[in-house]
Amino acid sequence: MTRLSRTLLADGRELLYFDDAGTLPRDPATLVDNRDLPPRAEPGEVRFDALSGDWVAVAAHRQSRTHLPPADQCPICPTTPANPSEIPAPDYDVVVFENRFPSLGPVTGELPHAGAPEHSGWGLSAPAYGRCEVVSFTPQHTGSFAELSEQRARTVIDAWAQRTEALSALPGIKQVFPFENRGADIGVTLHHPHGQIYAYPYVTPRAGVLAAAAAAHFERSGGKESLAASILRSEQNDGSRMILEGEHFSAYVPFAARWPLEIHLVPHRHVPDLAALDGAEREELTVVYLDLLKRLDRLYPTPTPYISAWHQAPLVAGLRESGRLHLQLTSPRRAADKLKFLAGSEAAMGAFINDTTPEAVAERLRMVADPALATAAPQEGKHA
Repeated sequence: MTRLSRTLLADGRELLYFDDAGTLPRDPATLVDNRDLPPRAEPGEVRFDALSGDWVAVAAHRQSRTHLPPADQCPICPTTPANPSEIPAPDYDVVVFENRFPSLGPVTGELPHAGAPEHSGWGLSAPAYGRCEVVSFTPQHTGSFAELSEQRARTVIDAWAQRTEALSALPGIKQVFPFENRGADIGVTLHHPHGQIYAYPYVTPRAGVLAAAAAAHFERSGGKESLAASILRSEQNDGSRMILEGEHFSAYVPFAARWPLEIHLVPHRHVPDLAALDGAEREELTVVYLDLLKRLDRLYPTPTPYISAWHQAPLVAGLRESGRLHLQLTSPRRAADKLKFLAGSEAAMGAFINDTTPEAVAERLRMVADPALATAAPQEGKHA
């Protein structure tokens, strides 16, 4: 069972150690951060875009954040005498800590209402309420999530679940978003395998669109079926885009995929977030998620850059009930030596043009399954 230890860094930021099952209890002395850090920066701000109805975070202080440091200066490697890092302990399994250069937070609160009929919303701003956390998957400076052991991957999933529950309870938080940016082509600023968690004081634009569609479908069905369940059933019946089907989770390339590589991983049970998954579901998620990441890396001779985005139901009445947890795993890689860039149509209009067919991508992802998992992992899609 994952064990949790809490401490504070020298500037007051929270840090949590999540230990693998079987790890020995931590020496309390290793929880002390002895660095002389400057006080935390004041929160940035969020500004309301009256044209779109979106909130935009303004975080100029992030210009000075750490950018691709050498291994001996990595801020999330374990502390050494030569490198007093963000992690006081000389070793760890998984850690989560408040970002030193956050886009949101550290304070939380309610944003002002932007929908008053007598006000256009122009000029409306507020403190950048919320929370931004870093999740380090391993003390090893090199590697990737796909190379973690199943035990370590399960610890990360337990950490995501615990942080989802804790952050969801903070005042003013409307959405919790765990994610990983992997690869220089995605724009990572640290080579060390890690992810992040954002707790937003508003429902993000993409989540708002997804939640509205889910709520409308739920209402049309008389509250009997979620949109995610309906889509999964349709994908299973068609079969051409299925990648794998398990007892608790299934993965497929969506019918209208926007990206050259795009995978949706969905639970069979209606759950709003990672915190709601039971033990059996987390066990299977560990295996399936590692499997999907490894398939991405088998597609080409070099590692595939990706964004792993965990969509969780917003913490808003009317959207929470119909929203359903799912993973959106995407990559801009459209060939071994080509990337898709968001140019005019995508960046300006939000109108995506895909250079690949979802059916062909699904076929390739089925073909690169690890033969060693054939008897232990969930079964392949029926058209494999």
